[in-house]
Amino acid sequence: MVALADLATGEYLIAAITAAELLHGIYRAKTEAQRLARTADVENILSNVILIPFDLVVARVHAQLDASLRATGNKMGADDLAIAATALTHGHDVMTKDLRSFPRVPGLKVLAV
Repeated sequence: MVALADLATGEYLIAAITAAELLHGIYRAKTEAQRLARTADVENILSNVILIPFDLVVARVHAQLDASLRATGNKMGADDLAIAATALTHGHDVMTKDLRSFPRVPGLKVLAV
């Protein structure tokens, strides 16, 4: 999971696409017990973070960022691109284990977890 951080307030936030990624994991469960456990975990996470929607302002940053990265040969996955655009739009850092994709985004502060 990739989280956004507001270090000034200590709040943790997630992009709407991150919520979709978490919810997707529930539906990939192989057993009912696994699905129930994942549901509990995901709902706990979602109740403790602020969700940032993908709106028109983020969409504009997303489009510009995608075009800019592609022009330099740095294509990025759609979900990660949406997360980066959300973070940049709202002035948040990205907390992630993915130190391959996100550091290529100009102006994005990446915090390794």
